[in-house]
Formats: sequence, structure tokens, C-alpha cells
Amino acid sequence: MFLLLCKTVCGQDSASVSRLPRKLIIATGVTYTASIVALSEMWYSQSQRQSFTFFNDWHEWKQVDKAGHFFSAFHLSAGTAQILKKYNLREKKANAWGAATGFLLLLPVEILDGFSAGYGASLPDLAANLSGSAFYYLQASWWHEVRIQPKFSFQRTGYPDLRDDDTLGNGLISEMLKDYNGQTYWLSVNMDRFISFPRWLNLVVGYGANGMVYARDQQNEAAGFKAYRQYYVGLDIDLSHIKTRSKTLNTLLFIVNTVKLPAPALEFSDSGSKWHWLMF
Repeated sequence: MFLLLCKTVCGQDSASVSRLPRKLIIATGVTYTASIVALSEMWYSQSQRQSFTFFNDWHEWKQVDKAGHFFSAFHLSAGTAQILKKYNLREKKANAWGAATGFLLLLPVEILDGFSAGYGASLPDLAANLSGSAFYYLQASWWHEVRIQPKFSFQRTGYPDLRDDDTLGNGLISEMLKDYNGQTYWLSVNMDRFISFPRWLNLVVGYGANGMVYARDQQNEAAGFKAYRQYYVGLDIDLSHIKTRSKTLNTLLFIVNTVKLPAPALEFSDSGSKWHWLMF
């Protein structure tokens, strides 16, 4: 998949990217660099350095973190592609550049992991990143639009208080990144693109997990906790059809639409099923 993107990106029209406004390139570079520095300070400041190493973390956190990598790669890809299209790069090239960029922008995170004691670069993370970028690229190529969009929601839990360190975060922002118990990832399906259905209403399926004070099941069981998966089916509000004359408002709507808005959902887990009138 990545070789296909590279072939498309490196074609005869790739020089079109050089026509992007210099201010846009500089602003994007500065913002990205600042984000990596902030992430490094928040996530790795307490970790000692090590020589670069790989670490298989597939069996940790019930793979909720992998869903996060998928989500991030998808939206970095989609956002980059939209910017390129606004500056008149052809759709096929914009989608390829966007998908490749979405994958590459997350690569420094794995490099930071690789040099941080207690972590290590993760091949499963890289696979999740590639899958998220590919999920955008394939939809944009087949349908020329996004019909199935990953979304995110978060609710604070009491699990960070059960750790003596900040593994699960300390404060709202860090907990949103680190406390996988509070994270839920969704696939929001634009049903009106497939059948007769209200344009503003989507069907969603979601995935999360709970009871994870530690990364692995054996650690949680030894400490008296039971980690379990959660699956959801429900409804979602689709804001993508709202268009205004304000670029700022349109951008805000684009960002908000990556979040699962409160709506009814049915939860399935080891404990059975549970109805939520407002799940987010």
C-alpha cells in the first residue's frame, strides 16, 4: 500500500506541491514541530533514554491504543488532502500526498518510543498508522469522498488515581491521551450514501475497554482488576453537510465532526448489554 502511494505521489504532477504558499508550509512546519515537542514533554519527560529498540506491545491495553493510531493517521491524511485540494492539487495526487503525509507525520512518535526506556518502537503501531492512512486513501479513491469516518470520544475515569505514576495521565489533557479506559473509538457510517436515510444521521459502531489499571491482563488480574472489552452500536450526528461562508466556522465544523457527539447507543461487554440514552 505504501509503495502504491509513493508511486502515485512521485509521479509527474508531484511538483505541484511546491506551489503551496510559503506561509502555509512554514506555519504547518512550526505547528507540527511544536506539537511533537509538547508530546515529547508530556509523554516522555519522566522516561529515561535507551538505545533504539523495538517492542511488541500488541497485547497491551486491549489494543485501544492501536485504534488511536488508526484514528490519528486517518485524520492527518484527510486533513492534509483537503488542504492540498484547496490549493488546486489534482484530487488523485492530493489524496496520495495526504495519505503518505498522514503516515509519515506519526513516524517521529515511534522514533521517540524507540529511544524511551519502558516503551520501544512498535511494529503494531506502525501497522495501525498505515491502516488509518490506507483507510482514507481507499475511500477517497473508490468513492471520491469519505463515507465511513473514524471518530473519538472520551470520559474521565477514576483509574489514573490508582497509579502512583502518571501512566494513565494526570489532568484532563494528559488523561485524554493516556487513560485508555476513557477512550472510545468509532466508525461513523454515512448511511445516506448507501440507502435512503436522513443525511444528518449516521450509524456508528464503537470499541473501547475498561478495568485497565495496567497494560496487560495478567498484571490487572494480579492486582485484583478485570480488564474487559466494550463494543457499541448506535447513532451519530453528521455535521459534514453543514456548509457556511465562513472558512473559520467550516474548519471548526470539520474538527468537531471528528468527535462522536452524544446520541443513543447499545453497549455489549462481558457483563451483557447496556443501553445508553446519550453515549459519547
